[in-house]
Amino acid sequence: LIDEIRRRLKQDKADPDEIAKEVAKLLDMKAQLGGDEGKQKFVLKTPKGTRDFGPKEMAIRERAFKAIISCFKRHGAEVIDTPVFELKETLTGKYGEDSKLIYDLKDQGGELLSLRYDLTVPFARYLAMNKITNIKRYHIAKVYRRDNPAMTRGRYREFYQCVSAVGRDTVSTPGTACGRLCYPSLWLWKVNDRRILDGMFAVCGVPDSKFRTICSSVDKLDKVPWEEVRSEMVGEKGLSPEAADRIGEYVQLHGGLELIERLLQDPKLSQNKLAKEGLGDMKLLFEYLTLFGITGKISFDLSLARGLDYYTGVIFEAVLLQQENQHVEEPVSVGSVAGGGRYDGLVGMFDPKGRKVPCVGVSIGVERIFSILEQRLEASEEKIRTTETQVLVASAQKKLLEERLKLISELWDAGIKAEMLYKKNPKLLNQLQYCEDTGIPLVAIVGEQELKDGVVKLRIVATREEVNVRRESLVEEIRIRTNQC
Repeated sequence: LIDEIRRRLKQDKADPDEIAKEVAKLLDMKAQLGGDEGKQKFVLKTPKGTRDFGPKEMAIRERAFKAIISCFKRHGAEVIDTPVFELKETLTGKYGEDSKLIYDLKDQGGELLSLRYDLTVPFARYLAMNKITNIKRYHIAKVYRRDNPAMTRGRYREFYQCVSAVGRDTVSTPGTACGRLCYPSLWLWKVNDRRILDGMFAVCGVPDSKFRTICSSVDKLDKVPWEEVRSEMVGEKGLSPEAADRIGEYVQLHGGLELIERLLQDPKLSQNKLAKEGLGDMKLLFEYLTLFGITGKISFDLSLARGLDYYTGVIFEAVLLQQENQHVEEPVSVGSVAGGGRYDGLVGMFDPKGRKVPCVGVSIGVERIFSILEQRLEASEEKIRTTETQVLVASAQKKLLEERLKLISELWDAGIKAEMLYKKNPKLLNQLQYCEDTGIPLVAIVGEQELKDGVVKLRIVATREEVNVRRESLVEEIRIRTNQC
């Protein structure tokens, strides 16, 4: 307020001495009224590109994580973790044009640090640092990108990556393990090879120095039409119109083994060493995918580029095919839900001797999957349980708090997930209603008669059936009943 009055007095060309007097009066009034120390006003919002997750949202996330981790473990993966920040030099120069999205941190103790942009580069640093050449690992953790968020489509500045990667044992079957590992029926996997792209650029007349930047333009074809991509190549990146038109003839092709065979006979591509190598491996990949019986959901797509610089061979990306939930009229559009590829040279960037470690990795875009799940569950009105409580310990009469505490302690010691209301004398109806509201399937009721008889009355919430169970048999009965629910 004082600053505003000072500004307006200046606008009215008031005398400087007059301004000083008026400001002094206001400051004196403020002192008499008392300062507002300790009453700092906060803007209650999350930073741009982030969000809070309540119990319901976390229940959905945990369900998804459980399914993904189970899949990784079924294929023999181990788990690792790395720091949330790395030395800036570790991340610099690994992401091409996307390097501008890295969050740099203020100098702390003489080290220039940055928040990790993905989990792949830290993994490569981990392999080189520990001299590991063969590992099958998964890693679930948050990464950070100074991007323009589109939160309704699952695009954040802080988000989870869910990554699986393997080392030397996948050299003969590039991408097959990852393709098989994450194969839900509603996804379509697009595959390509960086060598095919580089060979294509070469025969189309793209200068070597523009390979990566033109690759970034091609990578936008899943979001914008070819005309816009061509315009960017020619108008912004200086590519000749003739070269751009030749690229357009290739990048709009997609198919399967037939397309691969046709390109192997292409007069130009067949004469390029890189393209020929990539097409040969792509043919081998499709032969392996045929053995798995999943070629119907795999598309060889020459528009797939994946803009990151570190890819050296096969690249792949999964997109959602359709909306499964019949309650939702329009499909949920969230872009790709997984992606990855082969990066043989990345570990060597950190190795003093430059040794190559062949690696293939896939990253599942869990935030986008969560967006899909949340919208579908909201549309279906399915009730989401936010706890895993198996049984509520309740009492039917007053003055039984101690007995409830004894019983719940016995259940906890036996590994049963149990709750109780901590009021001294809660009404039985309120306790039963709590189970209805939270989805707890069982109620273990202690009363004066049950204590005399050495039993507990076990109530099945869904059917309201009640049975008396001997105290010593209660744990086993709860386990049986909850397995049936």
